[in-house]
Amino acid sequence: AGAKDDTFNVLDLAEYTKNRPWWRKMFAPSSGSSAEKYNVATQLVIGGVTGWCTGFIFQKVGKLAATAVGGGFFLLQIANHTGYIKVDWNLIQRDMNKAKQQLKFHTSGDKMPPEVKSRVDEVVIFLKKNAILTGGFAGGFMFGMAS
Repeated sequence: AGAKDDTFNVLDLAEYTKNRPWWRKMFAPSSGSSAEKYNVATQLVIGGVTGWCTGFIFQKVGKLAATAVGGGFFLLQIANHTGYIKVDWNLIQRDMNKAKQQLKFHTSGDKMPPEVKSRVDEVVIFLKKNAILTGGFAGGFMFGMAS
C-alpha cells in the first residue's frame, strides 16, 4: 500500500499583490484616498447607494425605536395612574442633582480632550480626502430618509 504524499502550495501574499495592481489598490494599507482609486462617477454611485441604504435603515429603525419608547412611556403612565407604580420624586430629584454635579461642563473655553480632538482630526482629514464619496453618501442618506 502506497503512502499518500500530501503537498500544499503556499501562497505568498506579498508576491501575489505585486503582480495584481487591483488587489494592491484595494487592500494595501497606504493605498490613499478613494479619489486616487475610483473615478468621480464611481465614487458618487458608491456613496449614494451606501448613503441611501443607511438612511433607509436609519429611518425604519428610528420609527421602531420611537414607537417602542413612546409605547413604553405610555404603559408606564397607565401603570402609575392605576397604582401599580409609585414614583419617589424626592429620590429622583436627589439623583438628578448628583448627576448634574458630575456632568458639569467647563466654561473655560472649548477645550476638547486630546483623544476626542485626534478622532475629530482623523474624520476631517478623511472627509477632505474623500469629498465626492462623502457628498454622494450625504445625498443618498437624505434620499433614504425620505423614502
